[in-house]
Amino acid sequence: MTIPAERIPADVQVLAVIVVRDGQLPAGADEAVAEAGGAALVAGSETGKAADGLDAASRLWLLEVSSVAPAALASTLAQALAGVDMVLLPASPDGRDLAPRLAVILGRPLLAGAVRCAPGEVEVTRLDDRLSVRIGVDGPVLVTLRPGLRGQLEPGKPAQVNVLSLAAPQASRDAESVEVLQPEPTVVDLAEARRIVGGGAGLVPAGADGAAVMRLLADVGAVLGASAGATRVVTDAGWMSYDRQIGTTGVSVNPELYIAFGISGAAQHVGGLGAPDHLVSVNTDPSCPMTAMADLGIVADAPAVLSELASQLGVTGPSAGPDGAPRSGEAAQRGRE
Repeated sequence: MTIPAERIPADVQVLAVIVVRDGQLPAGADEAVAEAGGAALVAGSETGKAADGLDAASRLWLLEVSSVAPAALASTLAQALAGVDMVLLPASPDGRDLAPRLAVILGRPLLAGAVRCAPGEVEVTRLDDRLSVRIGVDGPVLVTLRPGLRGQLEPGKPAQVNVLSLAAPQASRDAESVEVLQPEPTVVDLAEARRIVGGGAGLVPAGADGAAVMRLLADVGAVLGASAGATRVVTDAGWMSYDRQIGTTGVSVNPELYIAFGISGAAQHVGGLGAPDHLVSVNTDPSCPMTAMADLGIVADAPAVLSELASQLGVTGPSAGPDGAPRSGEAAQRGRE
């Protein structure tokens, strides 16, 4: 049911604000809503379409605006948010643009890049996640939440939808979007990637240069319009950076396509994988968890398959084997991620 509204009710003390363009939810939208207890304000264009994708929402307010220019949107939203103690935004590009402007207008501190929010406390990380800081909160605050840290979310109750009617501010100087570019697969945040190629320990034969193999995986992925991800063993070995680690201790993803090379499917990795529309597993073990859950299981040597795929796509790069040729016989999937 849709109910008209002109403000956020006084009983809402924590609220997620989600900025959308053409109905597309940013990375971390559902996580921010879940952290806010299911209460969310969706602002932008085609908000109704976006609201349908918020599984964690139980109370929704929609604000349809033709432009999400941050200064004007902040002035508009401030009318409705003044009475909300904790305002949460996903740390998406639009969220990071809007957050400081809202904080200034509302006259409250901004805690950026949080990993957890609770009544009276916000947890942030610093020094490349090596330091966790818990900050006590005793007044109104605005928080941006890093996406991809909360794993699978429990669906909320059927949402009550309210349409906000807010007066637009007088025209003033604002940031203008000249062009919106599609992200490069090699650098896009994994939480936002629609296609991902993943590499596990089984993709790196004994004695091979693991970092070179992962670079080849990334190059193949780029030709396929896919981002490269990895398991914890791969990142712990230093073959790929930790921001590419998929799992409950890494980034939570939910791509349309996931191709797993040499990944057995340990619970830690699968827990952050979401529910891909299409899942392909390349592994010598036909009964490993990843192959069992795949739409297409290719029972073959992962390094050899990657090498052949690179050749077919015209990708030049290092061979999987240390002797300059693909290694197959001894490149067994080693039963670990």
